[in-house]
Amino acid sequence: MQPAAAGTEQSQLPVEVDPREPLARLRQDLRTGSEGLSRREADRRAAVYGPNEVRREHRGQLRRELARQLVHPLALLLWGAAGLAFVAGTRVLGVAIVAVILLNAGFALLQERQAERAVEALADYLPAHSRVIRDGGEQTVESTQLVPGDLILLDEGDKVPADVRLVEGAVEIDLSMLTGESAPVERAAGQAAADAPTLREPNLAFSGTTCVEGQAKAIVFATGRHTELGRIAALSQRTRREGSPLELQVKRVAWLIAAVAVGMGAVFLLIGTASGLPVRDALTFAIGLLVANVPEGLLPTITLALALGVRLLARQGAVVKRLSAVETLGSTHVICTDKTGTLTRNRMRLRTVWTPLGGERGVEEPDPGDDVGRLAEAMAECTTVTRGEDGAFTGDPTEVALVEGAACLDRDPDLGARDLRRRALFRFDPRLRMMSVVSDLRDTPTVSVKGAPEALLPRLGCSADADAVRAAADAMAQEGLRVLAVATRSPATAEVPARREDVECDLELLGLVGLHDPPRPEVAGAVRRCHQAGLRVHVVTGDNGATAAAVAREVGIGDPELSVLADAEAVGEQRLDELLASPAEVVFARASPETKLRVADALRDQGQIVAMTGDGVNDAPALHRAHIGVAMGLSGTDVAREAATMVLTDDNFATIVKAVESGRRVYDNIRKFILYIFAHAVPEIVPFLVYALSGGTIPLPLTVLQILAIDLGTETLPALALGREPAEPGLMTRPPRRSGRGSGVITRDMLFRAWAFLGLLSTALVMGAYFYVLWRAGWTPGASTAEGSGLHQDYLTATTATFAGIVMCQVGTAMAARTDRASLREVGWASNPLLLAGIVFELAFTAVLIWVPPFQSVFGTAPLPWDVVALLLTFPVLVWGADELRRSLRRRRETVRGSRAAGAADQE
Repeated sequence: MQPAAAGTEQSQLPVEVDPREPLARLRQDLRTGSEGLSRREADRRAAVYGPNEVRREHRGQLRRELARQLVHPLALLLWGAAGLAFVAGTRVLGVAIVAVILLNAGFALLQERQAERAVEALADYLPAHSRVIRDGGEQTVESTQLVPGDLILLDEGDKVPADVRLVEGAVEIDLSMLTGESAPVERAAGQAAADAPTLREPNLAFSGTTCVEGQAKAIVFATGRHTELGRIAALSQRTRREGSPLELQVKRVAWLIAAVAVGMGAVFLLIGTASGLPVRDALTFAIGLLVANVPEGLLPTITLALALGVRLLARQGAVVKRLSAVETLGSTHVICTDKTGTLTRNRMRLRTVWTPLGGERGVEEPDPGDDVGRLAEAMAECTTVTRGEDGAFTGDPTEVALVEGAACLDRDPDLGARDLRRRALFRFDPRLRMMSVVSDLRDTPTVSVKGAPEALLPRLGCSADADAVRAAADAMAQEGLRVLAVATRSPATAEVPARREDVECDLELLGLVGLHDPPRPEVAGAVRRCHQAGLRVHVVTGDNGATAAAVAREVGIGDPELSVLADAEAVGEQRLDELLASPAEVVFARASPETKLRVADALRDQGQIVAMTGDGVNDAPALHRAHIGVAMGLSGTDVAREAATMVLTDDNFATIVKAVESGRRVYDNIRKFILYIFAHAVPEIVPFLVYALSGGTIPLPLTVLQILAIDLGTETLPALALGREPAEPGLMTRPPRRSGRGSGVITRDMLFRAWAFLGLLSTALVMGAYFYVLWRAGWTPGASTAEGSGLHQDYLTATTATFAGIVMCQVGTAMAARTDRASLREVGWASNPLLLAGIVFELAFTAVLIWVPPFQSVFGTAPLPWDVVALLLTFPVLVWGADELRRSLRRRRETVRGSRAAGAADQE
């Protein structure tokens, strides 16, 4: 009976409430008490309101994207060819070309949709969670499960998961995504402002905005599409996907191909007409030239290759939020990394302590004195660590290490009592590099402070021996320890000062603590791979210079030269440029988030492609500024993850190196299948040129439908398979790709290899097979091969030989395109099973078109004699073998050139 009653009560809940009404009335409308909702009530409301998410609608976008595919420059070429076909009276050919346009557009649209879904699905790797009070206790739930009436907790760095009203505390909110204002605004529990717009209401926060400072408790009053963000999303369906730099570059090449094709068609149309070709034949020639120039499916194949790269990176622990970032990753020159948690395990442990009276001692040493006891008590007091439901400590790893270390020193803290006696909290400030609390210890207000030794030293009383403190801190830092100073003070009055600077002064030093965070075991190997690949690695950390340098050297950063900037904040622009221009790797110690931004700007000005890591709220500008902003998925804030291009789900530096390698592999594979596609343009174009230049004396060696069968039937699967080619040997020993002119995916060397080498070789073989069949039948130039003539069947066999010859050359080109420098033996003949399957398919497809009668009548093919089949079977070996020889000679030249350069260097 109770569930039914509850369901009746639930049905009376309003879909929307007025969040500005008095708080008591709002709580009554939402039926939320101080203990929050019950789990069952939250489940019932979730059934009514649905998930707390904004779903994009795609109505109308499908038509726009389809139209974009239909007016692509390569599609425009085919439209022109179709128009010429209808003018020439070859209606069947015109219909076939239109069908090809629609099929190609549909295929491209499908691949783009799949790629977009792949990127959207990567959100599963970054589950957004919120802290909520249900059944009277704090729980962590997925943000999509929030419902109106939930009580949630907000903290610094959190993204606001729904539209909420603050009921306790105060926070600063970044509203830039809604209002465009760059400065955060304060939101606090209190009365509503009279006549204030909703977005200016001082006690409201909105879904999608970010909390940059403070803590608060808030009540959810709107979720999903009823939020401000949901309303904006409903009005923002006109957005369109931006093409990546790679796609834009290929599109420019497509326009160039279109211009060349139209120009060639016009010129040779005049030549053919002047040579005596009938108008119908001249138009057939122009159609063939246009169709032969079109590399169908090029853009969707590129999109698919990028999407495959994104999925591969996700499996390796790197979530890439934009397809175009995969391309950028492959050209990275410099990685600027944090130390803690990225190079190290982020598993801090207290190893040693130092006190002014007792000096340095290990944590394991028994019977700590009173001085160590006071130190342990203060360092545990100055934390915000809590215990989870499983009893484990949760919070900042450094603070967890301090609490655990206090327990090892026989001062196991009672965290609940710690929070009850706390009167003030001044959170860690990256500029001040310290944190402090005011607590009632033994009925006396007591200040406990922890921070960097050099930050606390100026705030100590005159009794402290600054030189001894510095010497002890330096000695601990040289051992690779993170050193913190801990101090205390008893204010003269019971009233807590309102200003932070009045609290953190005249301190008494209790001692130093040395925390050890061991490097991740895989980082040293990753750094070596960076150096082999020509990448430099800089460390940008808020830690002490000696500590950071010790960790850097331990993992191989700075080999052979390391520069350590002890105070990165004080470095001038000129000195910064000099450091980054030098071959040495740099440790930027005591760096603030602003330092990261300066480093990113300086490297960009020097033409470097920069990957920058970050995890804090203030890291967002630097992550935006870097070419690849890398956020931490485990320890990072929502703000950092939102600003980043890539998120590491394991916070591991080695994953960045894997991402760079995958980016290089994807870029190489895109070049491989572009080479493969472009190489077949020459043997498809030359037959039409031979026909036109001979004035029809030599019959047309290839039909337009046969070209379409090649471009769409036999070429597609091998091209897609080349997009999944394994990494070529030496991939991570090459220097980074240059930025700027001459560094594009389509280069002069590629076009020479595709057109002048592989293309001409394939053309010679194909035309040789064509003339071999005709001459064997007794054909002489000018002899009729029209339907009804004695040579017509032999002519069909000859055009079939041309068609099959191009397919066989495709097989050789596909194997040759698998490597740019290395031998195919190094790569492995069977290392890409998808390519082998694609080759089997294209051979089977070709056999069907040649030997199955219904297809013979459509495509103008005829069965091939076995001697012609034997001749064609040599084509793959000849094409691949010639390119293998070319690559061997190239490697030999490079070896000789390298030996001469080394000899010249030795003489100097």
